[in-house]
Amino acid sequence: MDLNESEIRKIVEQVVEKVMSQTTEASSGSKIDNGDWGVFTDMNDAVEAAHEAFLQFKERSIQCRKKIIDAVRKMALENKEELAQMTVEETGMGRVDHKIAKYVNAANHSPGVEYLQPEAWSGKNGLAIDEYAPFGVIGNISPSTHPGPTMINNIIIQLAGGNTIVFNPHPSAKKVSAKVIQLANKYMYEAGAPKNLVTCVAEPTLETARTLFGHEKIELLSVTGGPQVVKMALEYPKKVIAAGPGNPPVLVDETADLELAAREITMSASFDNNILCIAEKEIFVVDSVFERFMAEMERAGNYRLSTGEMNRLAERALELSGKHWLIKRDFAGKSAAVLGKALGINLQGDVPLLFGEVEKDHPWVVAEQMTCCIPVVRVKDFEEGLSASLKAEHGFKHTASIFSKDLERVTRFTRVLDCDVHVINGGTLRGNGGDLGEGYFSHTIATPTGEGICTPVHFVRKRRIMTHKSFRFV
Repeated sequence: MDLNESEIRKIVEQVVEKVMSQTTEASSGSKIDNGDWGVFTDMNDAVEAAHEAFLQFKERSIQCRKKIIDAVRKMALENKEELAQMTVEETGMGRVDHKIAKYVNAANHSPGVEYLQPEAWSGKNGLAIDEYAPFGVIGNISPSTHPGPTMINNIIIQLAGGNTIVFNPHPSAKKVSAKVIQLANKYMYEAGAPKNLVTCVAEPTLETARTLFGHEKIELLSVTGGPQVVKMALEYPKKVIAAGPGNPPVLVDETADLELAAREITMSASFDNNILCIAEKEIFVVDSVFERFMAEMERAGNYRLSTGEMNRLAERALELSGKHWLIKRDFAGKSAAVLGKALGINLQGDVPLLFGEVEKDHPWVVAEQMTCCIPVVRVKDFEEGLSASLKAEHGFKHTASIFSKDLERVTRFTRVLDCDVHVINGGTLRGNGGDLGEGYFSHTIATPTGEGICTPVHFVRKRRIMTHKSFRFV
């Protein structure tokens, strides 16, 4: 059979397309069709789809929004084990049981439409009402440390305001992030939502982030990521809500309940292998109770390292990047057992933390280490501890805690550190509400841009409606 040039070209194109498709499937494990329940191959397509969904979603009632958000909560609770396992396998960080707890916390404690209550004033001039309107399509950056729970939390609090969302997930968590997007859209669609309320790209990069940030249909940027991507987002002429770094210090003075301090710090700092930005990263202890505190840390199940061992582990696990010490990727979010092996120590049982004494300017102190080794610094008194805590926090104004029974010291510590989250006589994990603390919960603690622990109110516009000489009924 003779074929003309056009027919030959068509056959060749079909063969090439098939080969490329097989290559994509082999490299990713499963083929992603463009727009497969919110997952797109092109960022522009992801934005356009979310914008089309917004045009439909903004016509829905607030009661409808609640029903759709409840579907997301249900999705997180019903798929928490699978998603937690996927996260650990893909990122290599944290613990499955603690990641399950994160999904439960995000599902149960993320604030919703109940935070968007209108305010009204009436008098001789009539009636004024302040109500909340959506921004539109929000561009989101999500982290590798807790990608799924952050997405669940952001989906709930941002959809509560009537917005839709486009995610550029962290590349190290792209598979589990895509899975969360697809599941969320399926559950929301079954609850009556438009398609593509939430979208993302299958292959996120810095370039796709730039496309997202600069797209004309993105009205607001919500960034939970490293300093580089936060800095990049702030360069765009749009409202940015950014969660920045933390290096939370703990000060333990001579009046403290040392057993309580050791127990609470252990619980909080070891949670999910210390990858939460809110978790304790260094401890300052007044000299007169230093050894007693160290003994309580051992009784809490932790393993004490010598100063020499702390130095050797720092040489292996930390690296200097410019002027800043950072945790190496292979050691981030690792258990005490894994860190112990790097020193030739075989730990028995489930040891929460490694800990040891270092000086206050040691790399373990100045770095946001995000792993199961916490440095302890001996200070002369409260004043030296206060000064050291302030320096170690680096002015991030993120999180700090103190264990003391002296109310004047507690007050002064809180005023001087001036952080968005302060915890007194408890683990810092309790400062973000949810199951362990009081108040609402959010994975977005927007320190650089000033919003603090975010709620739906931070993702809406406030609108004033004034009816002159009318609707005053009393």
